[in-house]
Amino acid sequence: MENFYTDNPNLRFHLTHPLMEKIVKLKESDYTEKEKYDFAPLDFEDALDNYDKVMEIIGEISGEIIAPNAESVDKEGPQLVDNEVIYARGTRQNYDALVKAGLVGFTLPRQYDGLNLPIVPYVMSGELVSRADAGFSNIWGLQDCAETIHEFASDEIKNEFLPRFHKGATAAMDLTEPDAGSDLQAVQLKATYDNRKHCWRLDGVKRFITNGDADISLVLARSEEGTTDARGLSLFVYDRNDKAVKVRRIENKLGIKGSPTCELVFTNAPAKLVGDTKMGLIKYVMSLMNSARLGVGSQSVGIAEAAYREAYKYAMEREQFGKAIIKYPAVYEMLTNMRVKIDAMRSLLYETARYVDLYKAYNFASKERKLEAEERQEAKVYQKLADLYTPLLKLYSSEGCNQIAYDAIQIFGGTGYMKDFPIERIYRDARITTIYEGTSQLQVVAAIRGVGNGAFLAVMNERANLPVKPELEYLRTILIKMTEQFAKIVEKVNEAADTEYYDFHSRRLVEMAGNVVIGYLLLYDANRSDVYVKSADIFIRKGRAENVAAVSFINNCHPKDVNDFKI
Repeated sequence: MENFYTDNPNLRFHLTHPLMEKIVKLKESDYTEKEKYDFAPLDFEDALDNYDKVMEIIGEISGEIIAPNAESVDKEGPQLVDNEVIYARGTRQNYDALVKAGLVGFTLPRQYDGLNLPIVPYVMSGELVSRADAGFSNIWGLQDCAETIHEFASDEIKNEFLPRFHKGATAAMDLTEPDAGSDLQAVQLKATYDNRKHCWRLDGVKRFITNGDADISLVLARSEEGTTDARGLSLFVYDRNDKAVKVRRIENKLGIKGSPTCELVFTNAPAKLVGDTKMGLIKYVMSLMNSARLGVGSQSVGIAEAAYREAYKYAMEREQFGKAIIKYPAVYEMLTNMRVKIDAMRSLLYETARYVDLYKAYNFASKERKLEAEERQEAKVYQKLADLYTPLLKLYSSEGCNQIAYDAIQIFGGTGYMKDFPIERIYRDARITTIYEGTSQLQVVAAIRGVGNGAFLAVMNERANLPVKPELEYLRTILIKMTEQFAKIVEKVNEAADTEYYDFHSRRLVEMAGNVVIGYLLLYDANRSDVYVKSADIFIRKGRAENVAAVSFINNCHPKDVNDFKI
């Protein structure tokens, strides 16, 4: 039997990170949940054992059900019948298996029939499912909407909607519109209050909505008449049972074909307000989008893992000129670089997830008790770190996923271009990761703030002071020099006092920061386990070379040279 969790020891390595003890203690309210629920963990070891078992179940479902269904789902796809989206047969089997295993409602509290698991194992489940079928992971991952309802909605709404997830309710976030893609401030779907029925009514069109015909949808709409910016937008929850939305069509996509992407028409659709008016985009959707970007990070790592394994297996079996192609430097270098990049992506993924876990746990704890001064300070620190790391994660993991899928096809050669092997589907699925939930270019816009305000530099300097084994000191020395180089080149770009010049180099600066920050993450993974020494060594030395190249380009680029690139 194939189990995608037990066949990958890297996952348990991250599940047992030292910060997990603090995360679990907060999530379990210092283990007082055991007084209410006999199945709540007694202590940290009990909780970790539970997470391990849950991951094994998801790993088994991913390996034994979801992965074997992936090819048929890709060919069959969802269908639109009588204004209802009908999943492919394999998609229904996948979801039914997870519901029967009691695994939907992953992070929700037990009072709503949830598992009360932290973000880290939830993100890990996303990686496992994505390795099996990236398209299905979108349906699985949209239970993020339940987390948003739990965090911001009234008790009345929470009691009505949250218990439905455990029973198998699906979710969607209805944000994008035909004239409002990345610029969500331009959303025009109208929300008006019905005084007679004491509910809100939604009218308008949403486009490119993943799993658009879901049971429960979070809808961003303009509630304040006469407004044109984010301050006029509110967030609503819509129940599919009200049958007031027409599914105009399912988009025919390049990849992730099992995940229905819909155009929706709302006509006098009843809805309930989440939280306060005017805070829809400013607060609630920003939180939801950050969770979605974390989800794309896990999806990217899962796709990359699948691509690497397919390429490795093929390279071991395929012979040319009398020996397996994995024996040729041109091939084994590609495979090693793929493996190193996946280790780097995964390290960044779970570091980001831990920061999200901690700040959310403190926020929920603050609703139950008064936080100590030290706890309040920690909550702020972890939230800033989560905000800093999230766009870097989305950028680095999605771009890495695409490169790994590309290289995997190259290792297959002409065979990989045919539909005889799963790598062709994996390659198509990978492409969307740099586009949705904010393109790579938008992630640079978000991440460059951490360059400009010194946040990335502060992280680098803090990491430089952490102890490592003597045999790893040479890697820390390289990273310290890379940090100094990064600080100097940022200063040089700032000295030009030219906004366009700064924007022109922003991606180079963000990628330089990423090479140093991720280098430190891998260094401390290597400090915990010798398994990661090789990855840390290769990544840091390659990162140094990339940063030298970026510095050389910037040093030889005058502000007026930017004009040469204008079309």
